[in-house]
Amino acid sequence: MELKMRLCVALLSLSLCLGLMGHVRAQEEADDVEMDVEDAIDDMREEDVEEEEEKAPGPPPVPTVTYRAPEPMGEHYFAESFDKGTLQGWVLSQAKKDGIDEEIAKYDGKWEVEEMKDTKLPGDKGLVLKSKAKHHAISALLLRPFTFDTKPLIVQYEVNFQTGIDCGGAYVKLLAQTPDLDLEEFVDKTPYTIMFGPDKCGEDYKLHFIFRHKNPKTGEFEEKHAKKPDADLRTYYTDKKTHLYTLVLNPDNSFEILIDQTVVNSGSLLNDMTPPINPPAEIEDPDDHKPEDWDERPKIQDPDSVKPEDWDEDAPAKIPDEDAVKPDGWLDEEPEYIGDPDALKPEDWDEDMDGEWEAPQIPNPICETAPGCGPWERPMIDNPNYKGKWKPPMIDNPNYQGVWKPRKIPNPDFFEDLHPFRMTPFSAVGLELWSMSSDIFFDNFFVTSDRTVAERWAADGWGLKKAAEGAAEPGLVNQMITAAEERPWLWIVYVLTVALPLVLIIVFCCTGKKSPASTSAAEYKKTDAPQPDVKEEAEDEEAKEEESGLIDKHKSEDDILRRSPRNRKPRKD
Repeated sequence: MELKMRLCVALLSLSLCLGLMGHVRAQEEADDVEMDVEDAIDDMREEDVEEEEEKAPGPPPVPTVTYRAPEPMGEHYFAESFDKGTLQGWVLSQAKKDGIDEEIAKYDGKWEVEEMKDTKLPGDKGLVLKSKAKHHAISALLLRPFTFDTKPLIVQYEVNFQTGIDCGGAYVKLLAQTPDLDLEEFVDKTPYTIMFGPDKCGEDYKLHFIFRHKNPKTGEFEEKHAKKPDADLRTYYTDKKTHLYTLVLNPDNSFEILIDQTVVNSGSLLNDMTPPINPPAEIEDPDDHKPEDWDERPKIQDPDSVKPEDWDEDAPAKIPDEDAVKPDGWLDEEPEYIGDPDALKPEDWDEDMDGEWEAPQIPNPICETAPGCGPWERPMIDNPNYKGKWKPPMIDNPNYQGVWKPRKIPNPDFFEDLHPFRMTPFSAVGLELWSMSSDIFFDNFFVTSDRTVAERWAADGWGLKKAAEGAAEPGLVNQMITAAEERPWLWIVYVLTVALPLVLIIVFCCTGKKSPASTSAAEYKKTDAPQPDVKEEAEDEEAKEEESGLIDKHKSEDDILRRSPRNRKPRKD
């Protein structure tokens, strides 16, 4: 009983802890949202204050966030919030894509500057890709070209897949500074320095970071791709929230990729790009060929081995069990299956076309009570004399020379670039996209060399969106229900988390009470010394009590008789 009480207390404590954790988590989220909202709320209008004072007391209203367009507060090369409501400064491509059908070659996808469909910040506008299955291209010049020298590069912008994304990209290209750069002719082959951003097709979720590296010997450019992030990116494409994508490149060749100000990928331009920046110093000689007598076999058959005379290669692997006996009652004459006697030939059966009709086979009902039907055969067992085909044993090859490889020679194309950060300067930002989804929302593009300035811009733009979306988010229960609708297996987790502790508490605390007799027996037997059985002891006690009662009764009667006057002896004088 004491053990059960301890288990009850432990289960109750566990349930309370889970409940408190959920409550604290929800409270922390609410506090964070409230703090963000309070920081973002502008001075409330006097009219709104008067209206709220006139209203009858009731539940507090959902906090609202007043939108204010972000403004760059430091050195930057490009800043665009689209809050003017126009495409001023942006150039739509008038070009055609080479190598595809004329009908889809044009970059005629539509762009609009508008608010999100389900905006939580009235007045916040962005650039929206409006067309499905179209080529889109739009670009804008930087305030001045960015040159890779001693300062880092920070590129960030926001994306919201308002209707989800089936197949398409939302990446940005930093267009290389070249004498012939014409934004009206912006196409997929326009030289770029960096391509960065999300891309998805089917179940392949990507976050590109590609830069074009110039070979110092040949002058040719080659694309270098960052390693794939280890983080699961699926949520960022499916939750229909606004996410902030940031790329940070440092002069020491390190890079960081962040989503919502959380690092999801990082590494070195020298070590974590594919193909590598620097080619190998040596390569295999293409003119070297393996000699004809080169022996690569580590093991060979023993040439001196001879098959034993008693080796029988024709012995079968299985033989009938000679010790087996046919079970009694085996029905040799009865077939295991018979034609269904209740089956009828279909009316439309044509014997000329379909052949002679036969009833479908069913198990013979007579065999149900018998050990078996049909001709009895001995079961097959492994043949103890089976050895299979003889093969000579394998021995080490005395002529083994190892796996042949061509000899190494100096790489004629070798170079060593220890500063891949020094990329080609870029002078424009562009979006060149094909998408099978529409209404992709872009906002708050920013290019700078000062991370603090970038973080301030993010706080004034994306931070405000996050606060507004957080204020409008449903409670914890609704979030759990929504998550379970997307992932039905979560219902099992919910049931196990909530119902199982309650069931265990009921089982351990409300059942299994012992009777007084069993309790007294348990309390009686508290030592390992031999003890009489409880039932026998009880019977002995009852017998002793009855005997004692009879003795007392007889004593009382004798006393009465002795005290009676008739039984008293006469006194002698």
